[in-house]
Amino acid sequence: MPTTRHLFAAIALGLLAASAQAESSRLDDVMKAGKLRVCSPGDYKPFSYAKPDGSFEGIDIDLIQSAAKSLGVEVVMVKSTWPTLMNDYLEKCDVAVGGISVSTERAKKVNFTDAYMVNGKAPITKCENVGKFQTVADLNKPTVTVITNPGGSNERFVRANLPLAKVIVFNDNVTIFDEILKGNADVMISESVETMVQQKLRPGLCAVNPEQPLQYGEMGYMLPRGDGSMKNWFDTWLHLEKASGAYAKTTDKWLK
Repeated sequence: MPTTRHLFAAIALGLLAASAQAESSRLDDVMKAGKLRVCSPGDYKPFSYAKPDGSFEGIDIDLIQSAAKSLGVEVVMVKSTWPTLMNDYLEKCDVAVGGISVSTERAKKVNFTDAYMVNGKAPITKCENVGKFQTVADLNKPTVTVITNPGGSNERFVRANLPLAKVIVFNDNVTIFDEILKGNADVMISESVETMVQQKLRPGLCAVNPEQPLQYGEMGYMLPRGDGSMKNWFDTWLHLEKASGAYAKTTDKWLK
């Protein structure tokens, strides 16, 4: 029959084991492996773009490279898509980046860093049509054709807020804006930063009130759910990146 001393010893060992288990973190695995596996759709300028040679570029790519350098590890990019991003992240990656909107739905399965950018939804259309698409009510009409990429927050916004509009789902997020110039769609809804970038890249397209987006939004990096140590490290890194001015230099490089 166990003595009180034995019971106390067993309880103490159990608490120590639970504490050790609680303190384990993906961060330790990343540093041990020397690699940070990063999922990204790679089709969302200026945040992440997969070039034809397989390399990635953009705001988030520069930032995650900086994070990896601070950790003393190398980045391993994993190409994903918006419809498969969550599953790809859960199965293959340590972090996911690329203009990812923070949402309660995603937060059911992953953690997020503190938001690194506030970036709401805004329309982009031909410049001569800017006056026609100022509000959600202007867009939510059967006579308006809205084009959207599948599986992400852009499509969710369209489905939730524009039920009366005609919706075209277009799978290529890189060339989707050309469909507006071709006259195959009237407007697209995307993050305000992207609409400003695209109006520079594609003369004839204009962002509609990007400084006053239709919906508030935040962007963050996806991290393992329940891993406080990893979130704390990334939040600390991001805070210092902003405080040092490095974050501003990175964003200015791609936005100005």
